[in-house]
Amino acid sequence: MIRDWSASAAGAIRGTSAPVTLTLTVLCCLVFLAGPASGLHPAHGSGAELLEARRAYFRYWGVIPADLFEGSPGAFLTPATALFVHGDWVHLLGNMLFLHVFGAMTEARMGRVRFTLCYAGCGYLALLGYAAANADSERSLVGASGAISAVLGAFLFLFPRARVTSLLPFLFFLPVRLPAWVVLPFWAALQWAAAGRAGEEPGVAYLAHLIGFGLGFGCAWVCSGRATTVKATPAPAPEGENQP
Repeated sequence: MIRDWSASAAGAIRGTSAPVTLTLTVLCCLVFLAGPASGLHPAHGSGAELLEARRAYFRYWGVIPADLFEGSPGAFLTPATALFVHGDWVHLLGNMLFLHVFGAMTEARMGRVRFTLCYAGCGYLALLGYAAANADSERSLVGASGAISAVLGAFLFLFPRARVTSLLPFLFFLPVRLPAWVVLPFWAALQWAAAGRAGEEPGVAYLAHLIGFGLGFGCAWVCSGRATTVKATPAPAPEGENQP
């Protein structure tokens, strides 16, 4: 789960068509609103009943590492379903913010099909990698963070010099515009440091972030030779001149 609200580049997506990014955002929001984690449906109860409904929901749709490698074919579908399930409002909104900010430009450069495959494939492998590293864990793992981290990695490769507005805690959260090659590796370093301190208590799957980030960077590298480019329409030639 991405809780680091350290970067945004809303102006970068202005005027960019990104139907896949929009569809993923809508799907994640609809799944969340329909489930017990939103707390909006009386049918899910309240108090202890709601908490139990949430636990059952996460266990059914999320990744449980201890179950994943027991040989059940159905369990290997959970890294795909977990990409659309979020634990609470902060989890959902944080992930959708990062997807909205970095997804549009990445999708436009990679192309819709490659972007979709990168998002889904890297997200699946990020959750699978986390599960393999915590094979004895019986905690449910949910969220699109691994896939969105892959989008960040791809964005870094494709737009290393793009200016990203960053809110730095040690500068009292003053907005500072820095290139992506500064902001995103710094974000990845924070994930690495946090992953090293992660204990057995429930929390954030930082390792999934790192795996997704690396896979996304590599995916953009592989696809870069066939990346989608947009040609500008030539301006009309001045009167009296021939247009090539």
